[in-house]
Amino acid sequence: MKTIDELLSEGVAGKRVFVRADLNVPLDGTTITDDGRIRAVLPTVKALAGAGARVIVASHLGRPKGAPDPAFSLAPAAARLGELLGADVAFAEDTVGTSAEAAVSGLADGGVAVIENLRFNAGETSKDDAERAAFADRLAGLADVYVGDGFGAVHRKHASVYDLPKRLPHYAGYLIATEVGVLKKLTDDVKRPYVVVLGGAKVSDKLAVIDELLGKADRLLIGGGMVYTFLKAKGYEVGISLLQEDQIPTVKEYMERAEKNGVELVLPVDVVVGPGFPDLKTKAPADATTVAADAVPADRMGLDIGPESRKLYASKLADAATVFWNGPMGVFEHPDYAEGTRAVAQALLDAPGFTVVGGGDSAAAVRTLGFDENAFGHISTGGGASLEYLEGKTLPGLAALED
Repeated sequence: MKTIDELLSEGVAGKRVFVRADLNVPLDGTTITDDGRIRAVLPTVKALAGAGARVIVASHLGRPKGAPDPAFSLAPAAARLGELLGADVAFAEDTVGTSAEAAVSGLADGGVAVIENLRFNAGETSKDDAERAAFADRLAGLADVYVGDGFGAVHRKHASVYDLPKRLPHYAGYLIATEVGVLKKLTDDVKRPYVVVLGGAKVSDKLAVIDELLGKADRLLIGGGMVYTFLKAKGYEVGISLLQEDQIPTVKEYMERAEKNGVELVLPVDVVVGPGFPDLKTKAPADATTVAADAVPADRMGLDIGPESRKLYASKLADAATVFWNGPMGVFEHPDYAEGTRAVAQALLDAPGFTVVGGGDSAAAVRTLGFDENAFGHISTGGGASLEYLEGKTLPGLAALED
């Protein structure tokens, strides 16, 4: 895989460089609530612009249905990118139309433009190879060189991720090079003990990575909404907690295999419950109480791991040489159910080894709860991509860059 350093050594002054970034930031209306993904692509954009390239930044945002939708416009992200760069950033109101062509043709050496949400064009996400290829052809007409730096999208076989780099000289940006280097530390010659913390809502989202890790990790710590399927598989009452009953047989098999393989699978010994999902807008008191993990009342919902579980999980991380964490321990957005996630984040900071926060809600939790991002070994920008890499899957966006 060629990197941006090789591109810069070849010279980029005056060249139109298409940077596939991941500017898929959370929005409250038009207000960005977490600009981490924009900041993540800054090193690549700054390096290219500083070397005189004409930089075209492209990304998706949200899940529009293949047509323009103002709710998913990249305009706020473009404005924030300009603020962070301390320079004017042109914004095209389409992807491959007259506005995009004008924005690109108007770039001077060192200039930066952002084109509108790639998913406003149905060709970006189409399952039809010809439709995707046609969109990639039009995107290729905007640029001379391609730089892939949207790690959060490399597991998608989309036009700008998979088809476009085949049409232009292509290089990996700084973010992707960093992310791949980190993930190799989690898969090749891992330092042990290797501890994986998995949370989030649905156990079905994590089954494939659990299956893979049962042969690689030393300990698996389970939390979040997905843990209640594990507790139910042990025969515990879980009340009205999130539950995927159809996954119970698979979870039972995984627990048996963990024991057979000598992998320590750690579940909470107590949980924090409430009458239902809390109000995240008002954050009003949620009638939270702590109960034993095997004694959830029939009319209560488990929403976080309890204080004894926090101590237990911290003890299981205390000697870790390598840690991967993906998924919060509870509804961290509400103060009554944030302490489990806070405790795990703190335990990662206290751990002696290399710590990786695996993107998505985990990365958002670290920022929301006020932790210093730089204190962790690495905070990934792509939760889904990280998981699929650990599952051993071939990621289309990486395969295209390696070609």
